[in-house]
Amino acid sequence: MSAWILPLILQIMGIFTIVAEVFIPSMGLLSIIAMGFIGYSLFLVFSAFPISAFYAVLGADLILLPVVLIVGFKMLEISPLSLKKKLSASEGVVSQSPDLKNYLNCTGHSLSTLRPSGTALIDGVRLDVVTDGEFIEADAPLRVCKVTGNQVIVCRRENI
Repeated sequence: MSAWILPLILQIMGIFTIVAEVFIPSMGLLSIIAMGFIGYSLFLVFSAFPISAFYAVLGADLILLPVVLIVGFKMLEISPLSLKKKLSASEGVVSQSPDLKNYLNCTGHSLSTLRPSGTALIDGVRLDVVTDGEFIEADAPLRVCKVTGNQVIVCRRENI
């Protein structure tokens, strides 16, 4: 058996293990195994062949491994393992509740201490609310000042 067979097999196994790491979430375990395959292959080449052969294999690894990673991630994009569904507004997906805008300028009271976030009862509905940084104690009268995104921003209502 030729002395090149084992290092070549280890290199190929290392490359396949790197591709498997792209597709299988192993928390780095497959990467460690791939480093072992490639490292042992480099050790065998270093110990059994001239130093120029070692540098040639090392240079090939430094060029080939990033290419394999890039190709693996490109393959992941078209793989059935990846999520291809895109969420869009035309399909009815909304990032915020359209009902929150209806609470603008409504009144209520805080159910919990707002420092600056907490819970309030606004027009009989329990909502998660925030203040503009103001501390508001529990059972304080509130008014909805602003609605941005999914945030209902309240301020203290002074005139009861």
